[in-house]
Amino acid sequence: MIIYLGLFLLIAFSIWLIGIINAEADWGGPSVNWLDGWTRLICRYIQHLPEQKINLPDTGPAIIVANHVSGVDPLLLISASKRPLRFLIAREEYERPLVRWVFKKAGCIPVDRSGRPEQALRQALRALQQGEIIALFPHGKIHLDTDPPRKIKGGVGRLASWSAAPIFPVRIDGVTAQGKVFTAPFIPSRVLLTMGQPLQCSPETMEECLQDIIRTIETPVPRFH
Repeated sequence: MIIYLGLFLLIAFSIWLIGIINAEADWGGPSVNWLDGWTRLICRYIQHLPEQKINLPDTGPAIIVANHVSGVDPLLLISASKRPLRFLIAREEYERPLVRWVFKKAGCIPVDRSGRPEQALRQALRALQQGEIIALFPHGKIHLDTDPPRKIKGGVGRLASWSAAPIFPVRIDGVTAQGKVFTAPFIPSRVLLTMGQPLQCSPETMEECLQDIIRTIETPVPRFH
């Protein structure tokens, strides 16, 4: 029994150490930073994500938006970021028993889509005012290029207007497991991220800003289609 316990502890320590060694962003300490390292390893060696980085500011607020094709998408954005990201996610996903602790540790903000989604927007605004980075998928759920058109949520524009934070639109292409959630990170792909120009939204330019986001996140890279 002691041998098995020792072996288990050795394996657990090795997993933690490998994660810490490969971590690049500080999410609040070693208890969570090891997940950052494993996220980057999965994206590098299974998703074959090139060494791409979103041109985020070193400090201060920012908003990342992207198309949403699978469960690996948040991992790809984390791997392309030098700072921790706070994701807006549906409350029903946030409350899943096996992964809730990860979402809580990562500072995810649950969105009650059937009740009071504005509470999540207020929480996200407070995070931006404290200089953090918010990440979200404005289609609201997984939306493939082959799906019927779906209007993007206007919350990103309001957050940007209220906080004066720049928006960094990202297009995700090349994911093999499109439409899948939990298995997607472990199905090999050759992913490419296309970074749009940073955008500034104001009440006067809101509609133009949303159209710029749509053009970036809904325009596929030709070699993948």
